Amino acid sequence: MVPVHLWLPEAHVEAPTAGSVILAGVLLKLGTYGFIRFSFPLFPEACFYFAPFVYAMSVVGIVYASFTAIRQSDFKRIIAYTSVAHMNLVMVGLFSFNIIGIEGAILQSLSHGFVASALFLIIGVVYDRHHTRMVKYYGGLVHTMPVYVLIFLFFTMANIGLPGTGSFKANTTVTFLSATVFQELLRHQ
Repeated sequence: MVPVHLWLPEAHVEAPTAGSVILAGVLLKLGTYGFIRFSFPLFPEACFYFAPFVYAMSVVGIVYASFTAIRQSDFKRIIAYTSVAHMNLVMVGLFSFNIIGIEGAILQSLSHGFVASALFLIIGVVYDRHHTRMVKYYGGLVHTMPVYVLIFLFFTMANIGLPGTGSFKANTTVTFLSATVFQELLRHQ
């Protein structure tokens, strides 16, 4: 969410490739597991009470992280900010208190783990060769590494939710369900 996500992009940028892969693939998923395993069963009334606040903060986090990712020129920062947006989407799904929303959040979390880890690995390959992650220096990469670019394109499209990928099903499930649940929350206020 918005106030507590500021460490993540810096951690990804400063970490080596393996550190970013572990952070995106494993450690970010522990938050999802913690909410499902501990927060919801131990504090159900508090979770339901703060659901509108969590919804609002998560939506603000999605918009903020997405716009911030657009302005970045470092590949790792771009992936890091999209990771923040995807984990905020997971929070929206979890706090829908609906089995479909929770399933969509878990699927989004798992899909994000595979896709973001793959993107960090792919960026690490080029960083080891050129020692820069700036986007402007990779303009003609398709001429020298065409298979690499196809793999990078596939995982980038999976990251934005291309139909046929796990991210698409998770994104659409959480997005459409959260719209209906958010309307219900506003009606009860």
